[in-house]
Amino acid sequence: MERSSSSTSLCQSLSPLLNQLCEEPRVAWLMNTRPGQYLRQHPVFGLTAFLFTSMAALPVGLFVVFALVTLVMSAVGFVFIEVILLFVAGLTLLFTLSGLAFFSVVASFIFGTFYIMITSFYKGYTQHGATKSPPTAAEEERVDPQN
Repeated sequence: MERSSSSTSLCQSLSPLLNQLCEEPRVAWLMNTRPGQYLRQHPVFGLTAFLFTSMAALPVGLFVVFALVTLVMSAVGFVFIEVILLFVAGLTLLFTLSGLAFFSVVASFIFGTFYIMITSFYKGYTQHGATKSPPTAAEEERVDPQN
């Protein structure tokens, strides 16, 4: 088999559809480059490279889709986990603050009640002692008959 250096000899031996493809300016430019000339001189290697890239496109594409789906799912999962954690933390904060408010009201009521009771007892005690007038002379004689 004779190896020709022109790109048209390889393309002309193929079907008319590939002939149109070989006449495409970008394909002709690619075939005139150094890798294109090498593939033209080694058609079995060119066919192997073409088959490998076309067959590898499906697994690579599936892997890329899997990676993107995994990335999106992990981001969505991370957001859901963060939302759940923030919700739990918010509820904990709400219940803690509600408990503190209830405790403050109860403690204020109890301390207020004790304050009012103690001050009223103290006022009653001091008023009872202050309203008692000093004994008169007659009362003193009754209490102390020796004078």
